[in-house]
Amino acid sequence: MSTITLTRTAPSSTPVTTAEDRTAGRVTWKRGLATGLVGAIAVTLIAAAFQAAGHPLSVTDGAIPPLAFAQMVLLSTVVGVLIARHTSRTTFQRVAGALVVLSCVPDVALGDGAVSTAGLVLTHVVAAAIIVPRIARRS
Repeated sequence: MSTITLTRTAPSSTPVTTAEDRTAGRVTWKRGLATGLVGAIAVTLIAAAFQAAGHPLSVTDGAIPPLAFAQMVLLSTVVGVLIARHTSRTTFQRVAGALVVLSCVPDVALGDGAVSTAGLVLTHVVAAAIIVPRIARRS
């Protein structure tokens, strides 16, 4: 008959952390910017559609060129990725929601007519609907 010997080892007092563990749950720049590009294209198409329909999106200072929407969406995406990489998911969602609401305030205050104001707010909501959930999803 054979005997089985069990040995017990003490757990390590210092956990081993790998580079993969430190970046787990963080949005990547590649995914964030790719999502921002999709949002920028969508918003630019909306602005171009309003312009083609004879209602260019404008504020009291004048019409906003459609490519300006793409620039602002990409810039906002960079800010969003930075916030997402340095905060928890819940905090990111709260901050992003507040920033979307705040970004609509100038549109409502300075929009050049009801159609333009509605179009400007629509661009913010569409961009946020595309970008925020994708950046908030950490895996």
